[in-house]
Amino acid sequence: MSHRLYARSLFAAALLASAPLAAQQGGGEYASIAQLQQRMDAGSLSSKTLTQDFLDRIRRIDQGEAGLHAVLQTNPDALMIAAALDAKRTKQHGPLYGIPVLLKDNIDTGDREQTTAGSLALAGAPAPQDATVVARLRAAGAVILGKTNLSEWADFRSNHASSGWSGVGGQTRNPYALDRNPCGSSAGSGTAVAAGLATVALGTETDGSIICPASMNGIVGIKPSVGLVSRAGIVPISHNQDTAGPMARDVADAAALLTVIAGSDPRDPATIDADKHATDYTKFLDPNGLKGKRIGVVRALAGNEPNADRVLDAAIATMKAQGAIVVDPVTLPHLKELGDPEMTVLLYDFKHDINAYLATRTGLAVHTLADLIAFDTAHTAQEMAWFGQELFEQAETKGPLTDKAYLDALAKAKQLAGPEGIDAALKAQHLDALLAPSWGPAFMTDPVLGDHIVSGDPTIGGASQPAAVAGYPSITVPAGWAHGLPVGIVLFGAKWSEPTLISIAYGYEQHSHAWQQPMFLDTVR
Repeated sequence: MSHRLYARSLFAAALLASAPLAAQQGGGEYASIAQLQQRMDAGSLSSKTLTQDFLDRIRRIDQGEAGLHAVLQTNPDALMIAAALDAKRTKQHGPLYGIPVLLKDNIDTGDREQTTAGSLALAGAPAPQDATVVARLRAAGAVILGKTNLSEWADFRSNHASSGWSGVGGQTRNPYALDRNPCGSSAGSGTAVAAGLATVALGTETDGSIICPASMNGIVGIKPSVGLVSRAGIVPISHNQDTAGPMARDVADAAALLTVIAGSDPRDPATIDADKHATDYTKFLDPNGLKGKRIGVVRALAGNEPNADRVLDAAIATMKAQGAIVVDPVTLPHLKELGDPEMTVLLYDFKHDINAYLATRTGLAVHTLADLIAFDTAHTAQEMAWFGQELFEQAETKGPLTDKAYLDALAKAKQLAGPEGIDAALKAQHLDALLAPSWGPAFMTDPVLGDHIVSGDPTIGGASQPAAVAGYPSITVPAGWAHGLPVGIVLFGAKWSEPTLISIAYGYEQHSHAWQQPMFLDTVR
């Protein structure tokens, strides 16, 4: 072992030894929501103490020795909020009462925190009101702990970007090996949860931005059905594909968080049917959730990375042993036909949606996508040192959402991904869900060439696109390891099938026990 690796191992041990006693006893950084609530109900832990512990850990690890750059800012009112919740605590409360939650920094908060999407162009004036998901969290008694770093503009500025980099926050690092990438765009949320900087966090996804960082940081991520969770007050890419979703270390915590944020919202017309489907997702945490489930393996989404394939095969064996009926392989039609129409839709949507969002922000110098392009050009040293803004520029050339090119691409993308894609595959084999590797193990952070996951790079792979384009749910769960790096599997299915996916994922998790806490090593072992 090298001197630096040995030093990192000592650092990890020191972190555990120096953690507050409550944390070491299951009441802190790696405890579950249920464990934390048990302690707070018993009076051995308060929300204020827990919040202070997380703030201290962020300073010690994120801003200190490990230099993760996962948290952009902490809420200056977090301790006051936690103390007020402690004073009002009763035995009748929801699962998130008093629990600190981190938010991806493209989610508006109507407080003293900034909402920047990682761009200096949005820094300065806070958002005028809470995003609906934040309002729901506050109503449930959660403590808004702070904002996490992200791939700037949710990774929709350049095809050559480095995931987890933003002009505001710099480069987020993977806590399992610091020279590896956390994936994006919800990089900070994934890293923070994995590193024990918070129990749970919110991410957002358009295509892969929850599933990839959750997988590469060894945690659970749920991308809900589009329309289950409000996007009001979230910096957009596409109203056709965007959604917020939970990121947690286990399925139970992710289900608890989804329960709070799901539901209809007049501010987001896409959620008109959400209340018909939103439920208490913790009801589906069945340790026998695999029994009798029909799961189809999409081998066309595997075969890209041998470690991911090995982990997938081991997961299939576990599922079979617990009573699942695994159909291997199944055909998922049109996989190679989704990319072009999806990109057309995203470019059109981004121009329309970002201009609409910027109209809600006061006190900023930018009001349109054209203003953002000009801002980056004027601040090249701060904003474009690592990569450019060709996606911005391509989006700016697009016309209105009434253009035939847009309408044709949207109809094609939805039809191929949904009715003729996922729905057809499920129906053909009477399946409950589809299964694939989430991604391979984390790739090296590369400021020169950018990410190694774009354009179907065969060394990495990725299975987020079908569910993302269709607007259907997916969930990634830790499943195994490669050279000390986590590898996940992803389950996806029909629209509104979150209960089924959560039941399968929980049943698998309870028999795989794949999660391990990170060691903050300089590089892989």
